[in-house]
Amino acid sequence: MHSSRQTEPVRRRRRRFDDEDTPIRPAPATDGRADPSDLDGRAGHDPDAPPDGDRWSTWPSIRAGSRGPRPWPSWLVTESGAVDRERGVLKTGKEADVHLVERGLPGRPGLLLAAKRYRDPAHRLFHRDAGYLEGRRVRRSRENRAMAGRTAVGREMIAARWADAEFAALSRLHLAGAPVPYPVSVSGTEVLLEFLGTPDGVAAPRLAATRPGPDELHALWGELADALGLLADLGHTHGDLSAYNVLVHGGRPVLIDLPQVVDVVANPQGPGFLERDVRRIGDWFTARGLDPAAPDALLTELRERVRLG
Repeated sequence: MHSSRQTEPVRRRRRRFDDEDTPIRPAPATDGRADPSDLDGRAGHDPDAPPDGDRWSTWPSIRAGSRGPRPWPSWLVTESGAVDRERGVLKTGKEADVHLVERGLPGRPGLLLAAKRYRDPAHRLFHRDAGYLEGRRVRRSRENRAMAGRTAVGREMIAARWADAEFAALSRLHLAGAPVPYPVSVSGTEVLLEFLGTPDGVAAPRLAATRPGPDELHALWGELADALGLLADLGHTHGDLSAYNVLVHGGRPVLIDLPQVVDVVANPQGPGFLERDVRRIGDWFTARGLDPAAPDALLTELRERVRLG
């Protein structure tokens, strides 16, 4: 006999886009070979991979528009014979994982890069993308409908756009002089970035992990305010700013995790995102001794610079 009592469905908490990621940790020592199943999210190792690395450098096969902005940094490795070696995981997150990659010519010391790899849409659903995508449109109305309706195809399209969106945002901000990692290239779901850390592969700490003294606190706030001002001059705000999305490298703040950068004017929710960015980062600083009036003053200035009145 079946019971007449109906069972309530179990409701799972939907993880927020701005939930804290797993903290950055030093990359574990490896022998230079990666787990083949980790490469670009694909199972199985490429039989054409170089004998002393995990893959050939992706640089020669990347089209011009997907390479970092010129002038290219002097440290960039562009030789066609270069190879990439996996050195471990720097950070695991909800939408993407960040890996440490060494790129260089065989037999020579290589350059460390951060490889941010967005997950396959079958394994990750971007729950809070609706607000961020307002004001962004693609040319084909059919694609817009698929994205708006969150169909299987639409979710795949949305996920595929995050890597391109982050690379484009970083390129614009780098050219404007904002403190962001240099974007090396984008290919599929992978964004290669300048690695910020020590030569032995220890990543720069996030702001949330630091304990700045009074002078350093005020210096960090001033430089961060300048960075947000540069974004405002471009009409943008970070969109998910917190002490977890700012690195401290060489004593200076660096903005990271920018796929959702918001056009404050084109996006109907833009002013709200701008205020949230300032409030959240301001709360972290005021809790550590910053003048409580400073975030309000900054928000007023940014509104004027982005022409919100």
